[in-house]
Amino acid sequence: MPQLSVVIITFNEEKNIGRCLESVKEIADDIVVVDSFSTDGTKSICDGYAVNFIEHEWEGYSASKNFANARAKFDWVLSLDADEVISEELKNSILKVKEYPELLTYKFNRLTNYCGRWIKRSGWYPDTKVRIFDRRYIRWEGTIHEQLSESPNPPIFLKGDCLHYSYRTIEAHWQQTEKFTTLSAKDLFEKGKKANFVKLYFSPVVKFIKSYIFQLGILDGYYGFVICKISAYSNYLKYSKLKQLHKK
Repeated sequence: MPQLSVVIITFNEEKNIGRCLESVKEIADDIVVVDSFSTDGTKSICDGYAVNFIEHEWEGYSASKNFANARAKFDWVLSLDADEVISEELKNSILKVKEYPELLTYKFNRLTNYCGRWIKRSGWYPDTKVRIFDRRYIRWEGTIHEQLSESPNPPIFLKGDCLHYSYRTIEAHWQQTEKFTTLSAKDLFEKGKKANFVKLYFSPVVKFIKSYIFQLGILDGYYGFVICKISAYSNYLKYSKLKQLHKK
């Protein structure tokens, strides 16, 4: 049976990490948690599980995840965020593929919980992610919304959802939007990109119409409207901040 390392990066995740670790203990042959010096109870919770807990300075999303992957015992890695949970159906799918003599690259859907409600539209689902891979050939890339490099073989789809417990409050979503749009603007600025009228004013409108109408955010009720509104506004905010950087 191929052996699988579960790799997680953390910072002040005491509200999430126990739930995440509990969901993977039956499928993991090794669990690595790389923590950016949390000041809450993250470490003490991890100490209650069979976890290789490593403290390491934050280097950015991709670099930190690649550092964590390199500390895993096995080449085959399941990469998770601390606020993600493997559902029972997905767990059974992973156990089934582990019976094969050789693992491949696998992807699965991610279902997000927003302020206590599961969001099944709004452009947030199925949100398919490649998360099981061979670290020798695949690495994390990108400075903000990190992605995996191209797989040497087409990823195989697994049944079952990865449950993502995202924002507990709308305010937390706004705060994260401020943070990510600042990072995105800096990244675009360093790449020499500019904000024109279309990107600044037209792209937010298109984003809202796409997610709320065509991706059926309207059927997600009040929170669907909030998600689509914030997503659209984040486009405006990103290009507005980019414009300010060029002015400076």
